[in-house]
Amino acid sequence: QVQLVESGGGSVQAGGSLRLSCVASGDTARSYCMGWFRQAPGKEREGVASIDSRGITRYSDSVKGRFTISKDNAKNTLALQMNSLKPEDTAMYFCAANSGAYCWGTKWYQNWGQGTQVTVSS
Repeated sequence: QVQLVESGGGSVQAGGSLRLSCVASGDTARSYCMGWFRQAPGKEREGVASIDSRGITRYSDSVKGRFTISKDNAKNTLALQMNSLKPEDTAMYFCAANSGAYCWGTKWYQNWGQGTQVTVSS
C-alpha cells in the first residue's frame, strides 16, 4: 500500500502559477505509474497528467503546454508545475499511484491522496 499526501494548493489569479507536491510513502516500489487528477464540483474526476516508471509523461489536452509533471525517485516525490492558470483549472487536485501497466485513466489507480484545492480567479 502507498500513502500519498498532497500539498501546494491555494488561490491564485488567472495567469499565475502554482506547484503541487505529493509525498509518497509505504510500498512505493510497486507504483509503476503516478498521476495527477482533478475534480470540479458537479463534474467527473479527470486525468491531468501521468508519468510512468520510465519517465514517460502524458497530459490532457486542456493542460498540455501549461502543466508539467515530474518526479524525484530518491525523495519519493511527485510534482505538478502549473503555469498560465485559468479559472477552468479550479478543482480539487489528487495525487494517485498505480501498480499496473496502464497509466492513463482513473480506473487503473489504487492509491489516492486526500486532495488539495486549487482556485483560480479571473
